[in-house]
Amino acid sequence: MGKQPDIEIIGTSTLGNELSLKECGVVANIMEVRHLNDGEFLINESGHEHTLFLLADGKLDVISSKQNNDNSLYAMTPGEVAGTRAFVERTPRRASLRAAGNATIYMLEPTPFEELLKTRPDIVYKMMRALFRITHENLRRMNRETAQLTNYINKSNGRY
Repeated sequence: MGKQPDIEIIGTSTLGNELSLKECGVVANIMEVRHLNDGEFLINESGHEHTLFLLADGKLDVISSKQNNDNSLYAMTPGEVAGTRAFVERTPRRASLRAAGNATIYMLEPTPFEELLKTRPDIVYKMMRALFRITHENLRRMNRETAQLTNYINKSNGRY
């Protein structure tokens, strides 16, 4: 993979699925590419950077030290996005991201994204819709997992 993000990967991701390939090209021009080796950390919990991450290739483990271990809370797959809250709200990170094998990540900083408001507000609108959907899906997944755990503990609604 080169130094320029692949517009087709952006277009098939959860972030760019509403964008045309031409619009993905505009977004690719403001993104950076980073390659990680197995076990390498992309970000650390409580970090103050506000970068949005699109996993282009490989896998990333989402890890929280609040769980008192290095176990993965979630395994990201290509096309998924991380860092939505820190990107939008400009707040510290709540989890670390670590490569599980080699990985390629596309990174987007808030400032160049916000600069698109001047020239391409349509792209910003579509991407903000995507960020909302991503956040909403994460919340739904967490609610499902909480319900499953509650059912397991209470030995209800399933075979345990």
